[in-house]
Amino acid sequence: MLKEFKEFAMRGNVIDLAVGVIIGAAFGKIVSSLVNDIIMPPIGLILGSVDFSNLFLSLHGSYNTVKEAEAAGAPIVKYGIFINNVIDFLIVAFVIFVMVRTINQLKRKQEAAPAPPPAPTTTEKLLTEIRDTLKAR
Repeated sequence: MLKEFKEFAMRGNVIDLAVGVIIGAAFGKIVSSLVNDIIMPPIGLILGSVDFSNLFLSLHGSYNTVKEAEAAGAPIVKYGIFINNVIDFLIVAFVIFVMVRTINQLKRKQEAAPAPPPAPTTTEKLLTEIRDTLKAR
């Protein structure tokens, strides 16, 4: 059973998948930073100095910040963080769409351009000469 597991784990597809998951996780962190640190501050400024990460709805009591509500143990709905996560998702989905679209276009171009026929080998040249000689007789 251990041998079968080793064969399974060492297959190219499994290793490619593992690399993809690791790169995807790192890419997710980059996109989250892009959204939280670069995109959302100007949007919040345009909307009147709104900090999306501090937008919430308290289901019990009135609090000024998410931290105050959490410290008091009040149930809250953090819809600002949800908005950030939706923007994260949309950016990741768009980037993946562009990547897949580009890869598909490259594949189509490769399929559309037929490869030139290979040059005949020495053996093929000799066989062609023999055939032509036999036809001439």
